[in-house]
Amino acid sequence: MIIALDATPLTVPTGGVRRYTEELALALARNFPDDQYWLLSDQSFAPPANAPANLHCEISEARRWWSWGLPQALSRLHVDLFHGTDFAVPYVLQRPSVMTLHDLSPWLDRTWQISASRIRRRTPIVLRAGICTMVTTPTDAVRRAAIERFSLHPDRVIAIPLAASEQFRPVDTTAPSTPYFVFAGTLEPRKNIHRLIEAWREVRKTREVDLVLAGRARLDFEPPRSEPGLRLLGAVSDGELPGLYSGAAACMYPSLYEGFGLPVLEAMQCGALVITSRDPAITEVTDGQAAIHIDAEDTRALARALEAAVDIPENFAAIRAQALVRARNFSWTRTAQRTREVYDAACRVFSRA
Repeated sequence: MIIALDATPLTVPTGGVRRYTEELALALARNFPDDQYWLLSDQSFAPPANAPANLHCEISEARRWWSWGLPQALSRLHVDLFHGTDFAVPYVLQRPSVMTLHDLSPWLDRTWQISASRIRRRTPIVLRAGICTMVTTPTDAVRRAAIERFSLHPDRVIAIPLAASEQFRPVDTTAPSTPYFVFAGTLEPRKNIHRLIEAWREVRKTREVDLVLAGRARLDFEPPRSEPGLRLLGAVSDGELPGLYSGAAACMYPSLYEGFGLPVLEAMQCGALVITSRDPAITEVTDGQAAIHIDAEDTRALARALEAAVDIPENFAAIRAQALVRARNFSWTRTAQRTREVYDAACRVFSRA
C-alpha cells in the first residue's frame, strides 16, 4: 500500500503533534516495510532523521493545497490512502482517508487556540459530511467527546494511544545543588503555567526550590517576570529531557485540558514523580494511579502537592514505581500497528461506499 501523511506538523520545531507525526511515520515505515510512506506538505520541513528507505518526503509549491495541490500530488504518487495527522484531510473524495483528532481544544475555548480559526470552521464540516473515512483519537476521552460533538458513527472513530520515545528512561543524575520542579511542554495558556508559578512562589517562601520551564513559548503566551529560582530554558533537545525529568523533585503538568498529555508519559517512563491535573485524558494515560492528580484550578492544592514532593519524597516511591509499570503499556510500535489496522478498515469502508 502507498500511504501519505500530512507533514505540516513537522514545519514547527517542537510540540506534541509534531512528535506524533514524526514518530508515527518512522514506526509505520519500520514495521511495515512492504508499504511505501510519503510525508507531504506545501511548507518546508526537515525529513525525520534515520528514516527507512520506504519513507519519502516531498515539499510542494502548489497553491490551494487542500482543495487542489494535495489531491494532485496524491494522484501523481498513486497514493492509496491519506492520513491527516492534524485535523485535516483533502476535501475531494478520491480515496480513503483517516483524520487524527488530537483534542477538542479549538472548540472548547478560543483563547486556547487563537490561530485555529481555519480548524474551527472547516474540520466540523469535514467530519459531519463524512469526507474522512475514519477518525483516530489519542484517548477514549477524546473519542467519546468527538462522537458526541460531531455526531460521528462510533464504528468510524478509533482511540489509539500515543507513546514516548525509547530514549525516555531513568537517568542517573547528580543531585542538584538546589532541588527543582520541572514543566516540559509548549508554553501556552491552556497549560496553566501562571497558576503553577503562583503555587511555586508559595512553596518558595519557606523552601529553597527552583521551578524550571522547558519548552517553546507560543506567541500567545505571556512570559512571567524574571525572579530568583525561576528558570526559563526555552526549547530543549530530546536528549536533555530524560535528565531533566529524572533529576526533578517532581514533574509538573497542571494542564486545563489535554487530548493525551505526552510529557506526562515521557516523565513516567523516566520514573519521575508526576503532579498533574484531573483532566480525563491525562487520568486515562496514568490509569489514575501512576501520578498525583490535583484540581487544575486549585492553586493551594497544587502548592501542597509541591511541598510534599520536596519534604517527604520517600512517600512517593510507590507512585514512581507504578509510573514505570504503567508506561510499559505504550510504544510507538503498538501505535503504528493499530494505526495500520485503521488504514485497512478505512479501505474496506471506502470500497463499500
